[in-house]
Amino acid sequence: MKSVSRREWLKSAAKISAVAVVAPLVFTARANAADSDLQSKASVSYQDKPEGKDMCSNCAHFVPGPKPTADGTCKVVAGEISPHGYCYAYTPMAS
Repeated sequence: MKSVSRREWLKSAAKISAVAVVAPLVFTARANAADSDLQSKASVSYQDKPEGKDMCSNCAHFVPGPKPTADGTCKVVAGEISPHGYCYAYTPMAS
């Protein structure tokens, strides 16, 4: 086993600490960059109730959750989306 000097050990510890601090910031920034392409709920007047028969579950942008009644996501609007919600980005699915 190779002996490590105190100086080498401190340099290695400093590098590991720096990576541990910076890595979460980098991954968070990438995740936020993906969300930044989406509109906020307020900007599209999102509501949890349908507008007549127009609702998120019938929208081309809606990505369903694991169950039909579970919240899903949207290709246009950030955050969790109710299948019974509605917003101005509503686009009926093609028949």
